[in-house]
Amino acid sequence: MTASDLYIKQIPVGPMQNFAYLIGSQSRGECFAVDPAWEPQKVIDEAANDQMKIKGLLVTHYHQDHCGGSYGGHQIPGVAELHATLGVKVYANTHEVDGIIKVTGLAKNDFHICHGGDVLDVGGINLKLIHTPGHTPGSQCLLCESRLISGDTLFISGCGRVDLPGGNGPQLYESLRKISTLPGDTEVLPGHHYDPQATASLDYIKKVNPYLREATVEGFRSLREKPRET
Repeated sequence: MTASDLYIKQIPVGPMQNFAYLIGSQSRGECFAVDPAWEPQKVIDEAANDQMKIKGLLVTHYHQDHCGGSYGGHQIPGVAELHATLGVKVYANTHEVDGIIKVTGLAKNDFHICHGGDVLDVGGINLKLIHTPGHTPGSQCLLCESRLISGDTLFISGCGRVDLPGGNGPQLYESLRKISTLPGDTEVLPGHHYDPQATASLDYIKKVNPYLREATVEGFRSLREKPRET
């Protein structure tokens, strides 16, 4: 497959400025849906409009605004409803599966359990999973060619908070260091639209994001020793 065959679509969903994504092969009409919470029918419709078939559901982490579930007395639709409608597996890191089960009510056999370094194939397009703990224990990013879907691990001008259950500042520090070694022209596609632009290159983010900038030098002790949040 060539780079031109890559299909990727960023979809704004819900009231918390979330992004869901579709990513896969244009020529074969197959894709995964990433973090399809809040408006699962919108995700289905976007895929159908582009003549794409959703072959799997990938979750970056277990927080309800990304995978659905009970939140603040409300029920957010997401992967459980899409699994019931489409009959496809939910792909999540092994450290995150129990959290997703707890908030969504899915069963263990509804999952394809993933590990850092796994490569998923969708229509001949390779999707590499990068385990990036810190925001949650099983947070993962998805790397495909020169695109990185970063969930809540990295935003354009910030990073995921570490004061929620499972958050860990030193782990997030190491995860950001790992991301910072990717090529500078990598396009980062975050889990929320917290910045004026919806995507940015890693080189640009290193210039404007104090968390990632500090992850490349020795002076990142504040996040290592006393977790900060965004």
